Amino acid sequence: MKTIELSLARIGNSRGIRLPVDLIRKHSLEPGVILEDRGHELVLRPKDSGRRLSWEQTAREMAAAGEDWSDWEGVGGDGLESAPWQEPEPSGESPAKSENTPPPARRKR
Repeated sequence: MKTIELSLARIGNSRGIRLPVDLIRKHSLEPGVILEDRGHELVLRPKDSGRRLSWEQTAREMAAAGEDWSDWEGVGGDGLESAPWQEPEPSGESPAKSENTPPPARRKR
């Protein structure tokens, strides 16, 4: 995350900030921005333009950003292969009964 100090500029009776053009392009702020006042901070986010990236475009942009995603490589060894639940049985076979499974209810005749 990069921090940039910006000055307030007079715009009539109001004040405004000037954003660097590279940030405007990077975050697709051309159609406008949404300002969120969260009490302790102000958040600017792109106005929803309805533009959605395809998976291919998303992968290209992620690769171009050069971000380090190596932390996510560890999720393959997250221990789920030894999870306590049972795998579904092949069709036609009943699942193994557990010790906590109650016996089937008897029908009255």
